Formats: sequence, structure tokens, C-alpha cells
Amino acid sequence: MSKKLIFPILATILFLNGCKPEDAFDGPDLEDIYGPFFVSELLTISDESIDLASGESTRFNAKFSKNLNWKLEIIGLSSGARHVHEEFSSIMDYNWNGATSILPMFRQESCEVRLTFENQLDTLRDTLAVQSIRPLQGFVLSDFESGVNPDWDPFIQSGSNMSFTVRSNGQAAQGNNYYDMGGTVTWDWLIGLLDIPASAYNVEHFPLSNNPSDVYFNTMIYKPAAYDNGLTLIQFREDDNGDGNYTSGQEDLWAFEISGGSDGWSTISKRYSDIVTLVNGSETAPIGNGLHEPDKIVKVSILFLANPASGYSQAYLDYITFTTGGPLQP
Repeated sequence: MSKKLIFPILATILFLNGCKPEDAFDGPDLEDIYGPFFVSELLTISDESIDLASGESTRFNAKFSKNLNWKLEIIGLSSGARHVHEEFSSIMDYNWNGATSILPMFRQESCEVRLTFENQLDTLRDTLAVQSIRPLQGFVLSDFESGVNPDWDPFIQSGSNMSFTVRSNGQAAQGNNYYDMGGTVTWDWLIGLLDIPASAYNVEHFPLSNNPSDVYFNTMIYKPAAYDNGLTLIQFREDDNGDGNYTSGQEDLWAFEISGGSDGWSTISKRYSDIVTLVNGSETAPIGNGLHEPDKIVKVSILFLANPASGYSQAYLDYITFTTGGPLQP
């Protein structure tokens, strides 16, 4: 082959390789950027009255003229519960099973449904009715709907303005009741505590998986921003030797802390295998066999503490549960 022909051929090959077919174009569709927006199929709800307790769900559908960011919100008109789902698409086909994005959880109530679009004035609205609340998940220690379990062992300091009691005033994270912990103790960090033995549920050990990576402890907590000095300490005592009891200083005591305040309910979920041994708030070596064994837990303790020089402190608790396979999904 003549050397004079090599360069034109190579140039042609390089030119062809440098061209990309139209269907491989990178970047947003120009129609999505500049095309007109309109709702081509209005919002529909497959079931406008759902029975969450029996496992019912409902499906939301709509279609739009182009892909864009849209947001679906379901808002409890009595509870203030919110479920939020966002997507970038031209089709909405979304199933809702009663889950809550922002506590409190949904109750038996009417709900507003709102569909909004980024950079568009359009808002689609509808309503639906929740006929019953979602069933409780996991092994539930308490949702306080029946008060405090009489087989728990509470301890409350004799401080001032003590408020260790069940409240029913419309502010619960789930259901109607929650537990209010508060007070001023000037001589001790401990304000009060709840000891929750497995025996309160007629078992020797809590009925949990032996896989610590599969077990989660969950609770809902409200930490008022005005009283962010409070500290909630959750402890788990294990029966390492299988005699049905916890022996102090010889068997594992795992713990974690919840601190700060943020004016609102939040869900705290902790994988059991991630919980450590704490002494005065600092991680230290385990004191038992060093194995996370959730199936050997004999007692859960919830302590509410604050620096005695910091004044009054308060926090609320609701829906205390162990779940398996993943954290609590409110």
C-alpha cells in the first residue's frame, strides 16, 4: 500500500470513531429543559380510605409532559404526620403503605395529598382517609398505650418539678400516649430510670435472634431544644453464663447515649452489634465474654441524666421496640 494512502485512511478511521450516534448523547434531554410542562394525566388514588392495620396500601398515579423533579406529600390533618416521596420522572406510579417520613406517625385521620413540581406553579391536591394505624413492628417493649408495665422497675429521684409519667395530650409520636421524663436534681447526674426486665414479658431472655448484626433497638424520642442538657442512656445487660441473671462486673453490659435537643420527635435505631461498653460516657473494654448476644439480654435500662449544675431537663419517649432484619420503619 502506498504511504500516501495511509494517512487519509487513518484520518477517516479517527473521524468515524470520534462521532457518537445520537442515541448515545450524554446530558439532559432538551425537551426536559425547554419543553412546555403540563399534566397529561391527573393525579389518581387507587384507594382513598385505607385500613393500615390490615396491611392495606394505596397507589398514586399521574403523568406529565416531560421529566422533572416532583414531590408527593401526604399530611395527617390531625396528627401533623408527613410522608414525603420525591422523584425525577414523567410518570408517577407510587405505592404508599402508611409509612411516616416525619413523626408523629399517622393516626386514624383525614389526610391532605399534595403533588408539587420543581420550578412550576402547578399543585395537584386530593384527600384520603386513614381508617386505622399501622401495626406495631418487632418485639415491642412499650408504646405506653396501656401506661407503664407494672412489672417494670422505675426509680425517680426526689428532685423538684419531677414529671416521670405517661402523658396523653395529643403530642405522642405513635398512638395517643408517651412517657414524659423530666426534673431538676442538684446532687446527682441521675434524674430517673426505667428498668425493663425480660421477666416482665414472661420470658427469661428477650426473644431475639442470636445474630447481633440482625437485631436493632429502636425508640422514638423528643428532646426539647430548650432543655438540651439532658442525656438518655440505654443499657443492655446480658446473661453470659446462662444462669438467668446478670452479674455485675462479670457479664456484658452494653450501652449507648442519646444527647442534644431538636424540638421534635425522631426515631433512634441502633444495630446491636454496634453498641459498646461505656464507663462515664467513654468506651471501654467489655466486662464479660465480649460477645454481643442479643438472645441473652435479661434487662434493658433507660436512664435520664443531666449535669446537676445545668438545671431542669426533659425528654419524651415513645414506641420502644426490638426489630429484626433492619431498623424500625415508622
